[in-house]
Amino acid sequence: MSKTVRLTMAQALTRYLAAQSVEIDGAVVPYFAGVWAIFGHGNVAGMGEALAGMTGELPTWRAHNEQGMAHAAIAFAKQSRRQRAMACTTSIGPGATNMVTAAALAHVNRLPVLFLPGDVYATRRPDPVLQQIEDFADATVSANDCFKPVSRYFDRITRPEQILDALPRAMGVLTDPANCGPVTLCLCQDVQAEAHDYPESFFAAKVWGQRWVRPDVGELARLAEAIKGAKAPLIVAGGGVLYSRAEGVLADLASRTGIPVAETQAGKGALAWDHPQALGSIGVTGTSAANEAAEAADVVIGVGTRLQDFTTGSRTLFAGKRLFQVNVAQHDAGKHAAEPVLGDARAVIEELGGLLGEWKVSDGWRGANASAVNTWNAAWDAATAPGNALPSDAQVIGAVWRQAGDNATVVCAAGGLPGELHKLWRSHQPGGYHVEYGFSCMGYEIAGGLGVKMAAPGNDVYVMVGDGSYLMLNSELATSVMLGQKITVVLLDNRGYGCINRLQQGTGGRPFNNLLADSAHETMPDVDFAGHARSLGAAAEKVSGVAELEAALVRAKASATSYVIVIDTDPMITTQAGGHWWDVAVPEVSSRAEVQAARREYESRISGDRK
Repeated sequence: MSKTVRLTMAQALTRYLAAQSVEIDGAVVPYFAGVWAIFGHGNVAGMGEALAGMTGELPTWRAHNEQGMAHAAIAFAKQSRRQRAMACTTSIGPGATNMVTAAALAHVNRLPVLFLPGDVYATRRPDPVLQQIEDFADATVSANDCFKPVSRYFDRITRPEQILDALPRAMGVLTDPANCGPVTLCLCQDVQAEAHDYPESFFAAKVWGQRWVRPDVGELARLAEAIKGAKAPLIVAGGGVLYSRAEGVLADLASRTGIPVAETQAGKGALAWDHPQALGSIGVTGTSAANEAAEAADVVIGVGTRLQDFTTGSRTLFAGKRLFQVNVAQHDAGKHAAEPVLGDARAVIEELGGLLGEWKVSDGWRGANASAVNTWNAAWDAATAPGNALPSDAQVIGAVWRQAGDNATVVCAAGGLPGELHKLWRSHQPGGYHVEYGFSCMGYEIAGGLGVKMAAPGNDVYVMVGDGSYLMLNSELATSVMLGQKITVVLLDNRGYGCINRLQQGTGGRPFNNLLADSAHETMPDVDFAGHARSLGAAAEKVSGVAELEAALVRAKASATSYVIVIDTDPMITTQAGGHWWDVAVPEVSSRAEVQAARREYESRISGDRK
């Protein structure tokens, strides 16, 4: 008979988490770097007591906002290339539902995170307990049911022995390259405290490996033959390249064959910006070099990409091309009527290189792309050059890039900055560009920067955030100070939601409810962002112009604590070079002549058959 140990469910859960490891670059490290926790009545007695007894094996960190701590956990996993993760525990009610937005972000981006929200009493003895949602027609519903559509795996633990099945299943999802995403295990608060005789074998140390799915021979052969017969092939590198650690074999393949490589938001950094075959970003926020190559290409090979609308120009950029999708997930491999090559990015590229042999692109295709890159580089110089007027986002990006250094990581998520960064940030290496643009969640930036720093402590982390996003969620700046995890925040204040204001006017609308000046107000807000940042414990200053910004960045680099630099920017200027059409529906009926004209232009864009 196997030996058992009597533990509460919460104690058993934390002990199991601490026993899970992964092997990275030959070293075995804990899979869970730790647990973010904000305690309430729904988890303080059970999970709180269990975590307090595991601080040596499973660190616990206190945050200031549940959504913020979840963003930090997700950013840690993204920066760790999905090889490690964190868990998040909250009470029931608002503490739990505050994490739902973050769960959706992780779900969209296929990133691992373990959510452990407290839940109502399984026995229903004190129903309705504080913060309990009561569904009049279904007594089994709780607030945590909100997690179901944004979890890859969802379970509610109503008996202590259920974790014997639920936790291994959770680990299987978190570490699976195709099904990876958020896992939610709702922990009924009475069950957290209940004891069970668990088999000691359940807590045995386990090392999880990374699965490298090899491609089907026939699918790979068709891809190789298509490339050999192509006059103008193009590779589109997505996040799967980085998660597979395929950047080295991709760089080698591109160098040997001359096939140009464009990058999605998630794939940016797959090639160094100055690699001879690197075209930069593609799509709606793409460089002119990458988008011209996409227009001219006859064979397009997506590698590890979801083919989101920003990548495909709302399905117009690759129309009429022969499209292949290399992806470990069947859901993505067959998108847009692509010819699928189901497999891991690194495994596919390695085998593809062997099949291509000594084949190379024509000198004409290679030369055309090199010339296009030179043209783009001139546009980059013009967009990022300092000026005397109120600076643009591009000029601020140029200043940060010049001062950041090779070991920097830039972090962003929402507004106009991600598009400008996609075009303009020059990545030196993988992990130097961290932009969450799958869910494009305002408020991710500062918390995400904290998670990035925890994953890559040797990197200088630069968070670029607008005033609107900063005001939505800034509390984890205080957490970064408290934990000694230094980040540098560059806060661009354009006095409102400048990106959406431009989009509003671009679709014919009048400026309305986006910039502060165009919103209902009795008094115009005048937020002292530097003063606010200092109140959270960070060093902070406000600068005027690019020259002052660059000097402040030098001071920030020398600072021992998190540092915030505030700079006013022009809300109307955006980089005109590059880019592609994006499908944003314009009203069919409007009294505004500008909207009517925008609708006519829109209809001309969508009049062709959808590809």
